[in-house]
Amino acid sequence: MNALARLLAERIRAGGPIPLADFMGECLMHPEHGYYSTRDPFGAAGDFTTAPEISQMFGELCGLSLAQAWLDQGAPSPFRLVELGPGRGTLMADLLRATKGVPGFHAAMRLHLVEASPTLREAQRKALRGHDATWHASLSEVPEGPLFLIANEFFDALPIRQFQRAVEGGWCERLVGLSDGGALAFGLARPAPVAALAHREADTRPGDIVELCPAAAAIAGEIAARLRADGGAALIIDYGDWRSLGDTLQALRGHAPADPLAAPGTADLTAHVDFEALAQTARAHADISRLTPQGVFLERLGLTARAQALAKGLAGEALTAHVAAHRRLAHPEEMGRLFKVLAVVPKGAPLPPGVER
Repeated sequence: MNALARLLAERIRAGGPIPLADFMGECLMHPEHGYYSTRDPFGAAGDFTTAPEISQMFGELCGLSLAQAWLDQGAPSPFRLVELGPGRGTLMADLLRATKGVPGFHAAMRLHLVEASPTLREAQRKALRGHDATWHASLSEVPEGPLFLIANEFFDALPIRQFQRAVEGGWCERLVGLSDGGALAFGLARPAPVAALAHREADTRPGDIVELCPAAAAIAGEIAARLRADGGAALIIDYGDWRSLGDTLQALRGHAPADPLAAPGTADLTAHVDFEALAQTARAHADISRLTPQGVFLERLGLTARAQALAKGLAGEALTAHVAAHRRLAHPEEMGRLFKVLAVVPKGAPLPPGVER
């Protein structure tokens, strides 16, 4: 057992098995042993690669989509440009470079980054050197005002709860406990009704697993409420689908699948995003787009034309890598179909380019 596993085992011995959400929260954000608290997980030297790390085109096109939404809403000044979970700062750096030529955009923006990891905050400072940014632990800390927000692979890292439908009715929550030998192990609580899953009895069978992410729905609602009050637009980009079904928890270490219970705190833990839950919460305050595959979204914004323009100055291995990056971002067999885009705007406001109602 590593240090975090020992701490978790002590907690379980003292208080009993813990929900999966508690386990994920400790693995990802424990102040001393948490995955994001202690390392930079991105890129070839890390455990996974996100779209901004694949190509500058991703951040550029997302930035221009948000900038057009800003223009369509009358170019409010000042406004809050916000990223949730900015990683290394790569997406925001590309976004800012692409929007530099949009008249008034940079002068009106106030840059805010929501990031809990000290390690990643330092990487973001380096990537955004020359820009005046403010860091926050949560969206609630960002001052009021028109909000133009992007969240790429943010919601997939929020802790989830898992429930298995019981044969005799009700739902059994999946817990993390200890095996007879004292190792961390998955188990199930006794069946009980779960109000939040009452609507899922029609489309599930005994044995099916459904995931809930209370934090994701709460944040989506907070974003939508702020857009209703102050105006703006939000782009949520992540992997998942319209409705949760099945066990999607995964651990990645060194770009390969890992056992989520082995060496907690040393692997990235994520789960597919249930976009239906985000949309239902956001709809109470704002308008939403159709759920759009990432490949479709980027191609609507001119990905191929941008790729062709960048390719003109490339040759050899650099050109081969550039072509591969284009494919990886947009092709249905790569990130193009698995990753989705959901836009949120005030009721009646135009949607950002790249998505439709």
